[in-house]
Amino acid sequence: MERQKFKREFSGGGVVYKKFPISNSQFLTKWLVVQHSGHKGWIFPKGLAEEGESLEEAAVREVGEEAGIKARVLEKIGNINLFFWKPIKEGSEEKQKVFQTATFYLMEYVSGDTKDHGWETSEAVWLPYKKARERLSFKSSKEILDKAKKILEKRERQSGLI
Repeated sequence: MERQKFKREFSGGGVVYKKFPISNSQFLTKWLVVQHSGHKGWIFPKGLAEEGESLEEAAVREVGEEAGIKARVLEKIGNINLFFWKPIKEGSEEKQKVFQTATFYLMEYVSGDTKDHGWETSEAVWLPYKKARERLSFKSSKEILDKAKKILEKRERQSGLI
C-alpha cells in the first residue's frame, strides 16, 4: 500500500486583545474574532508565511489583512496542527492532503478598524472573553484563546495592572 503524501505548511496567527474603557479607571478586555468568508467558521486571523517572512511577521500581516487591525506581538501562545484537503493548484479538481502547523501569538491592538477587513473575512468583531469563546467554531481555537487569556492575566499581574 502506497503511503499518502501530504504537503507541509506553516502559518502565523494572532489572538488580539483590546482594552475598552468602561469608566475612568476600568477597562473591559475584548478579543478579536473573524468569520472566514469560505467555510464561515469563526476563527483567529492566520495565514501562510511568505518567502523570507517569519511566523511572527506573518501573524502581524494576516491580522492586518484579515481584520483591518494593526497589532503588536507580545509573546507566542502555542501551535494548532491542522489536516485538510485543498486543490493541488488553483482551479484543479485534484486535491492534496495538507498538514499545517499554525503558530499563534498574543497580540495587543495598536490601531485600525475591523470594518477594513479583507476579502477572506466576512466579519470581524471584538467580543468579551466568554462571548468570544462561545463564538469560536473549533475546539482548538477555544483552547488557544484560553491560553492567551492566561498569558495576558499573568503579564498584567506581573506588571501590577491587576
